[in-house]
Amino acid sequence: MAVYHLSTRINSNVPADSLLYDLCIYRMDSRRNKFPLVDVKQQAFSGNYETQTHMTANINESLSTIYIMEIKLYRKTLLHTHCVTPVPFTKMYTLEEFASGKAWSPVKRENPCYFESTGTMKPESQGGETKQIKITLPERPFVAKEYPVGTPQDPFEKHKIESEVHDRFYHYSYPYQASASVCGPAAFFYCVQMDRPDVYAQAARELWRYGKTKIGALTISPGEGCKHPSGMFYTGGGQPGILGIDWMTLAGLRDSENTILSFDALDSPVAGITMWQTLREWFEKAGYEIVFSNVGITQAGTQGIRDLNKYVEQGYKVVTLINDGLLEGSTNNTTLPTHWVVWDGSVTQDENRYINLKLFSWGESANWIKQKKDLRFFINRFFGGMVFKPLK
Repeated sequence: MAVYHLSTRINSNVPADSLLYDLCIYRMDSRRNKFPLVDVKQQAFSGNYETQTHMTANINESLSTIYIMEIKLYRKTLLHTHCVTPVPFTKMYTLEEFASGKAWSPVKRENPCYFESTGTMKPESQGGETKQIKITLPERPFVAKEYPVGTPQDPFEKHKIESEVHDRFYHYSYPYQASASVCGPAAFFYCVQMDRPDVYAQAARELWRYGKTKIGALTISPGEGCKHPSGMFYTGGGQPGILGIDWMTLAGLRDSENTILSFDALDSPVAGITMWQTLREWFEKAGYEIVFSNVGITQAGTQGIRDLNKYVEQGYKVVTLINDGLLEGSTNNTTLPTHWVVWDGSVTQDENRYINLKLFSWGESANWIKQKKDLRFFINRFFGGMVFKPLK
């Protein structure tokens, strides 16, 4: 148990003593229950546009725990105080960053900002005057080559992305990579979405706003090629093939790790392959704790299934490497490791000794195992997995 003193800072050209702030620092659980550490209203800033230092209760939290910062700004005048940020500014940081004074960005626009134009205008009775005020908006980070800004099918249009974030936050839909080879990132983001829907939603919004985000110690900063992808985002019938939110998160994460190959097109299969060492690193940087692993290039066998069953029944996250020929809809006839999935139940056998397993893959949690397949068929396409404690 410990008490922490939390703060952040803003950017402004208005005197700090003319501004006030509301600040809420909170996290959510898997059911979207909100747990605030700090929740204050209309507080005064200290020097250098820093907030006051707000003391938490005596809490038992890991310093790596991710919290969402929500802040609103108010401008004081002689007659009244009015809100100048009707939509709260949000950003996420770890408890350690909040407690060490690092919960702010050196990039000005990634902080809460409020600026006023300066100068005194002449009234019309004195001849009046015209002043030009230049307001610049940064270019949107993600723009598809075939669907530029302003076109009806722009996959990164603001309202489309907000609708997709809403659906993911409430678990109406899940990561779906279509034909892009990003099953590793899909497994990672599915776990984040299920454990911390607030973190998932904030990461997606930050990628859309800034072209980068940070989940705990995991930095997602895709290159320019990934942010300006080529290829068809829609099927011949006009239905989305891959959603903008999935390209930003899944391809964005994978491209951040590529030092040689760029994930800059929807058909970039080589650039999308994820090794288990990399996947484990993503989970651990984001704050997950690994408790068991039997993943490898050889089949894990019956004992490997028993081991993972034990963990999934206790509520742990079980992410396994398989050959996708194990799943309905696949025509893969090899027995090589090709695909990452997340278990949402344990492996069972019915009265005919056929295998059943509810798992997440390709945007859906279901019993994906091909019908009427026995244990041997499963084992030949099963290469173990990794077990993590749920993210809190």
